[in-house]
Amino acid sequence: MNLSISKMISEDEIQTRVKALGEELTAKFKGKDLLAICVLKGSIVFYSDLIREIDTDLSCDFLGVSSYHGKTQSSGEVKLTLDLNTPIDGRHVLIVEDIVDTGLTMAYLQKSLLARSPASLSTVTLLHKPDAKKVECEIDYIGFEIPNDFVVGYGLDYQGLYRNLPYIGQVSNLN
Repeated sequence: MNLSISKMISEDEIQTRVKALGEELTAKFKGKDLLAICVLKGSIVFYSDLIREIDTDLSCDFLGVSSYHGKTQSSGEVKLTLDLNTPIDGRHVLIVEDIVDTGLTMAYLQKSLLARSPASLSTVTLLHKPDAKKVECEIDYIGFEIPNDFVVGYGLDYQGLYRNLPYIGQVSNLN
């Protein structure tokens, strides 16, 4: 598959923003019992870079969710594909997401995790598409706001491909 991809956010811009987010999160969570949750699969690259920029002790866990099912738009149905291995009750939890567009996945995760009684629940996303929002959800930290375009790279994919691009690219030739 050969998509037409134009660079939207460079590798340097991403790394500068991730470092700044790490500093903000360090200030908030320094000395607290932090559990950073990576929302698989798209967030893995962002998550890996971000947790190295958070200068405090933290634990890691992973959640798998799916809402795109191989398409370029959310199906509207969120499916849990992998649950946490760690209890979160009484802990400070940080959800690390690659992109918030409709808000359906983030709202689902927030509701699900708040029911498990964390001490606090915070959210960080690399990308936010405010024009695509269908459901309100709280986003505490945002890397970049982008237009409602389909993007790949830095962990985001199209049919499993393009996650390894070091930048965020806008796709322009999808049907």
